[in-house]
Amino acid sequence: MGAIRDRPPPGGYNGPVLPTPVDDGSDEAFVRTRCYRDGKLDDEDFPLDMVSEHLDQEGTVVWVDLCGPSSDQLHALEAELGLHELAVEDALGRHQRPKLDHYDDHLFLTCHAVELDLDAETPLRKTECDTFINPRWLITVHHDRRFPIDDVVARWDRSAQLAQHGTSFLLYGLLDVVVDGYLDLVQGLDDYFDDVADAIFSERPIPPDRQRQWFRMRRELVHFHRLVGPTRETVSALMRREQGLIAEPLHPYYQDVYDHVLRANESTEALRDLVSSIVETNLSLRDYRQNQIMKKVTSWAAVVAVPTLITGYYGMNVPYPGYGDSWGVWASVALIAVCAGALWLLFRRKDWL
Repeated sequence: MGAIRDRPPPGGYNGPVLPTPVDDGSDEAFVRTRCYRDGKLDDEDFPLDMVSEHLDQEGTVVWVDLCGPSSDQLHALEAELGLHELAVEDALGRHQRPKLDHYDDHLFLTCHAVELDLDAETPLRKTECDTFINPRWLITVHHDRRFPIDDVVARWDRSAQLAQHGTSFLLYGLLDVVVDGYLDLVQGLDDYFDDVADAIFSERPIPPDRQRQWFRMRRELVHFHRLVGPTRETVSALMRREQGLIAEPLHPYYQDVYDHVLRANESTEALRDLVSSIVETNLSLRDYRQNQIMKKVTSWAAVVAVPTLITGYYGMNVPYPGYGDSWGVWASVALIAVCAGALWLLFRRKDWL
């Protein structure tokens, strides 16, 4: 564990002051713990070596959050709680896809929190969270402190009356925060591509850096879609009653999470279609504008070709009508004006100029 400090005990807890890990920016793990007894918060921020002591008591549910854990810490929990070695190996690694694995006495779930930063080189920031799920305990592991674990804890505290349902309540709060982040990101993407759709009809040329950003956002949308689809399958698998993990009163809450992730998935597919339409429209508009420019240049070239032809004819060193007379000059000027003006009016009428 990292550096620790003392702080006042949590509300409702009258025991001794417990050490609290401090997020001091070091490379050591940042650990948070909670213990619920009979549906009420009983202890908080206790050391890892007290996990078994709390679990030995009847009616308790323990939550442990590890941010950037070491291999020794996870292997210690593996030995203490009987975690499967394959799940521990996945938790120590990174870049897992959203999934739900089944083991003898626990489940292993991987989900990803996301956020959108349009000014960053990589606009879509995702943070993986690996979760070990047992009816008596919930272990969350993530390697990035951007994961909104404070929002998860706040979500639990807002619905403290549901804590009597144990682990299924804690898991619901985690998934609810993650999936709400999906909806926020979908709204951000929708607003962004609405602005893009308006921009492609602008008469001004689109700068290359803006086009590169469009391409990055299109790529990030594909990455986001790869997260939402498996997450929908994961939540659906959790809701199966044969799992026996979700308390019956919490099924409507999980159904709400599933509806949100389903809406995020459908919105993502609609955005992908919109982006494809924007790309095709942008290419079509670019070709159209190029044709318009070529048409105008060609029309002006035709207008200029008339005086070139006439002056070239009158510039020949051979006798011609008006040769050596001033009226020949005025005749050529009049012929240039009439022919060039006629062509200009014709092209103008056809909207070529």
